[in-house]
Amino acid sequence: MMQKYKIYAAGQFVDTSGTLEVKRPYDNSLFATTGLADSALLGEVILQASKAEEAMKKMAAYQRSQVLVKIAEGMTENKKLLSEVLCQETGKPVRFAMAEVERAIQVFKVASEEARRIPGEYLSLDWTAAGEGKEGWVKYFPIGLVGAISPFNFPLNLSSHKLAPAIATGNPVILKPASQTPVTVLELAKIINECGLPEGAVSILPMTRETGGLLFTDPAVRLITFTGSPEVGWKIKERSGRKRVVLELGGNAGVLVSDSADIHPAVQKSVAGGFAYSGQVCIHVQRIFVTENRFDEFIKLFIETTSKLKSGDPLDQTTDISAMIDEANACRVESWIGEALKDGAKVLLGGKRTGSYIEPTVMTGTKPGMKVCDLEIFGPLVCVEKVASFAEGISRINDSQYGLQAGVFTNAIDEMNLAFDKLEVGGVIINDVPTFRVDHMPYGGVKESGYGREGVKYAMLDMLEPRLLVKNK
Repeated sequence: MMQKYKIYAAGQFVDTSGTLEVKRPYDNSLFATTGLADSALLGEVILQASKAEEAMKKMAAYQRSQVLVKIAEGMTENKKLLSEVLCQETGKPVRFAMAEVERAIQVFKVASEEARRIPGEYLSLDWTAAGEGKEGWVKYFPIGLVGAISPFNFPLNLSSHKLAPAIATGNPVILKPASQTPVTVLELAKIINECGLPEGAVSILPMTRETGGLLFTDPAVRLITFTGSPEVGWKIKERSGRKRVVLELGGNAGVLVSDSADIHPAVQKSVAGGFAYSGQVCIHVQRIFVTENRFDEFIKLFIETTSKLKSGDPLDQTTDISAMIDEANACRVESWIGEALKDGAKVLLGGKRTGSYIEPTVMTGTKPGMKVCDLEIFGPLVCVEKVASFAEGISRINDSQYGLQAGVFTNAIDEMNLAFDKLEVGGVIINDVPTFRVDHMPYGGVKESGYGREGVKYAMLDMLEPRLLVKNK
């Protein structure tokens, strides 16, 4: 049954005059509606959040930690509901939705630990004569109100990566969820509301892009954390003036398979990394480079394995791949495939579209200048190409405007070291795909892939300001 969700404004669930419809991607049916915050409501929420700054700052570390534990416990109790809602609004196969809920729970658990480990430092200042008789202390203070924007593809986990660090550091936070997928995080708001935070500490506000833009210009907002497209992200940085800005902007991740690699696990992991959630993952496997001695073996097994993926209703536990988030994005992927074919590339498997569904697609003969190589496809397409050497594979991965993560399959220590030294990315994953992420590791990229790092501890550091005290002994 279709449900209407109130939005969570400064600790209160409220109705609004605006309405946002949330469609089920699999069949485009209406799944839920939510309210929409307007500029007046956002202004009031910013005011209430600013008033909550002092109360958040005064919370002891153990109190913040306890709140985060309660949120994790509430999510665990509601795991089935969260998974089903997430599956319905994203079109993500339910077993992947369940995995996302588990990861989001882990984020809050990690944050509960890190809330007890806010950094601090003692400095000996008598390294020079001027410092004799003095000592220094560095203490970290909450930065203030955090404005957060999360994307549609991991609406619960990537929202958690913004909410949990803000709570852990004692900062109020206003989250704008993606318009396509606001419902799961509004379910999370119900859990947060029962955990004892000061009123105004957390708000979850579906709103238009225009209204959300006020977060970038209001001086009360001290930090912007955004996950989404480069086109939007860099514009946000331009508009945000002197605010601190953290951007996680995606990529077109590469995999390199060397002569020494174990082919079977390389194929299995690459198929999973390429087609999970229809490739709508910023570290999804988009480009695979295989040394020429192993190419034929790899591509044969890769096509065989991909062809066995089961498509269907995301609520079916056996479904591997389902519809994309909407038909417009499926049409975009279809057009990019068509352009590459006209320019000489070949489709080895798939390539067809039905509504919002794109078949798992394997291409070869692609080259720089094609959108399927140069841009983030964000769809179920993988390009597999032959390279003459391991070094050429590194060069091909680096030939990109993006640099988020890369996967390298090798059993040679010198190749591992070379990849780590030479790949222009934020993370090098050995004997696994770039899609690998656990939620306490530093996560982010270089070039067009972003600015700053997420991962609970690393996100927390951006939400803190160091302050120095110099004392005479």
